[in-house]
Amino acid sequence: MQKDMKKDTRQTDCTRKKGFGSESEQLLREHFRHYTYFTDTAGPDKETLARKGFSLYSFSSEDEAISEEEEEDIGEEEFEDELIAPCHRRGSEDWHSALSSLPRTTQVVFDFQSGKAVPRLKEPRNLYGVTGWGPRNMPRWPQECEVIPDKIHHIEWAPSSPEPIYSPCNLKKVPLQETEPREATLVYMADGANKEPFFICSRVGGSRGPLKPAAVPFLDPGDSTLVFEARFESGNLHTALKVGEYDYELTLRTDLYTDRHTQWYYFRVINTRANMRYRFTITNLLKMSSLYAEGQRPLLYSQKEAESQGVGWHRVGEEVRYYRNGRQQSGHSCYSLTWTCTFPHDKDTCYFAHCYPYTYSNLREYLSRISQDPVCSSFCKIRTLCLSLAGNLVPILTVTSPSLGNQKGGRKPAVVLTARIHPGETNSSWVMKGILDFLLGSSADAALLRDSFIFKLVPMLNPDGVIVGNYRCSLTGRDLNRNYKSILRESFPTVWATRSFIQRLCEEHELLLYCDLHGHSRKANVFMYGCESDDQSELCKRVFPLMLSKNCPDMFSFQSCKFKVQRSKEGTGRVALWRMGVTNSFTLETSFCGSDLGQRKGTHFSTHDLQSVGFHFCDTLLDYCDPDRTKYTYCLNELEIMTKQDVSLTDKAVARETGSDAFLSDHEASSSGSDGSDSNGLPAHLHALASRVRQFFRPSKTHLKSKKERNKSCLYRLGTQKIYNDAEETKEQRLNFAHRRDTSKKRPERECSSRKVHRLQTTIPSTAGLNINSKTQVFW
Repeated sequence: MQKDMKKDTRQTDCTRKKGFGSESEQLLREHFRHYTYFTDTAGPDKETLARKGFSLYSFSSEDEAISEEEEEDIGEEEFEDELIAPCHRRGSEDWHSALSSLPRTTQVVFDFQSGKAVPRLKEPRNLYGVTGWGPRNMPRWPQECEVIPDKIHHIEWAPSSPEPIYSPCNLKKVPLQETEPREATLVYMADGANKEPFFICSRVGGSRGPLKPAAVPFLDPGDSTLVFEARFESGNLHTALKVGEYDYELTLRTDLYTDRHTQWYYFRVINTRANMRYRFTITNLLKMSSLYAEGQRPLLYSQKEAESQGVGWHRVGEEVRYYRNGRQQSGHSCYSLTWTCTFPHDKDTCYFAHCYPYTYSNLREYLSRISQDPVCSSFCKIRTLCLSLAGNLVPILTVTSPSLGNQKGGRKPAVVLTARIHPGETNSSWVMKGILDFLLGSSADAALLRDSFIFKLVPMLNPDGVIVGNYRCSLTGRDLNRNYKSILRESFPTVWATRSFIQRLCEEHELLLYCDLHGHSRKANVFMYGCESDDQSELCKRVFPLMLSKNCPDMFSFQSCKFKVQRSKEGTGRVALWRMGVTNSFTLETSFCGSDLGQRKGTHFSTHDLQSVGFHFCDTLLDYCDPDRTKYTYCLNELEIMTKQDVSLTDKAVARETGSDAFLSDHEASSSGSDGSDSNGLPAHLHALASRVRQFFRPSKTHLKSKKERNKSCLYRLGTQKIYNDAEETKEQRLNFAHRRDTSKKRPERECSSRKVHRLQTTIPSTAGLNINSKTQVFW
């Protein structure tokens, strides 16, 4: 019985081989039948395969006698190679002619190995398209922008010791300096980006036309004029004037489709001279105050220094000053930043920057390394959140450990982190990189975070602004961090998509914390902005910032943290998500300069310092969610003591100045690094359209009156109405009296006593200002 069953099983297996009955054979048969290689259901058309250049494996009687053990030893790959193999060796020309007759398809590709054409299925498409290098992943520029083909690359480096800030204690006030046009020589001008009033379309590489020279060419080989360039990714420089042999005045390009926000600079100079003191002056900055006045220095990158010494971005600059220069731009006062420096090498290529650059290409390279790491890719998924206005991909990362069979991933609380909504705040990208490096690391704390939370990270919310070198706005000419409540999905796709996915996330998970990473240009240290109402009992929202200050005491300042919700910040991500019910909704601000705390007082932040802020952020998250609530309780008690002391001191100070009481939160308004009020409103293209509509539907303008004028008008109206009412009453009485004299008998004349006359005069309505004749007055 058992022998008969084995015999039947062997016959079935052999029959399956002959008729392509196994799963792998069936798959291949269906695939080739779909592409007309097979023409019948019973088996392949051998003549067709022979004409196409393939030979079918012929089964012999010896094959039927293969034992079960031998069948198991035959690997799947070997069996497929034997099933459909190329014909006997032919020349390459015969192969190409044979392959050219095959049906056109995008699913089957051929690899040539040892002169043989080996067919295989094409690899699946990258549906998310974030980490590849295809046209979809290349940076897209507005069509009017001119872009040089050079690929800019900088090494990542941090100094061994913190770099000190510049001390301007013994410097005198710089007088206003105006350069006459006849004394200045234009050596660089890039005006192609300001041709259009609003964004129209984009393309890879920017403008289609030929690249025009923006810098003045050398007059002779010994010319010492610097050659400027900024038409690369994240670059920003508009013009350069040579006012001396080694003295240059620079102007920055405003954010595209705006007339403001000149703060971020990033440009290249070539043809340097070593050991010569150069002076650079940027003349169209628009902020009234800056950390440059407190000792911040510009950043320099030397190509030869990086190749020879391995030194990257470092602080340089002497005689650093920030002052008002007396010029005007679009009705706003301009300020100048000036500094002197010496270059380390002759004929070197150097770069200057406001902060450590982190471009869109840097992000794509970083994400590509993550996706190619098999360990990191097992718990980090990279997807596309949306497309920006210019068509650039906005990646979103999900970092969490795979859920076990008896554990549901939906039970994990979620943490959402975003960065670079303001493109010029590059320090936020370095903090985000530190967070990602920690979460993707192999430490026990990183594994615990992945097991406990679901992290959603959007490392670059404004890739368009990053690419073109804006400081604050997107290609709409508006601040994205003021439009989280906007209904214009097409104009603000990134903030719309961010808000939408957070709303969906809140339906499935508890959103433990949201934090938007920023940079600050007016205050030192690292600090946070939170959200609180006027109820002083909501101290739990201050626990996380206080914990972070204890984990990072030399860089994070809790005293600089503010928790007041201002009306002007209602459109920010922090306030918008707090309105959605997220308790811990924060903005993490990192100074462009450095720290004034502890051992790091008077030093600049390096890229290593910025990444360490990300490490401390993750460490604080573990302390905040520790089942042992000792640290949490300790911080909460400390906050209660601090609040009582601050309230008493604040009340005394306010009482002395104003004579009234005030809440503590009224004095905790967040101070913005930039004024975004001018970047609110409609996008640039709709703003231009709205101005045309107003010409046809121009509303009547009402002059706003002062309180004194309003009171005067009110008194005038009341007085006029009183006079009018008195006049009407007097007229009616006079008419009634005349009518009575005409229709009734005349009364006998009699004299009235002086007392009665006086009583009548007091009861008669006032006739001041009325045109009443003398006869009526005499009668009464």
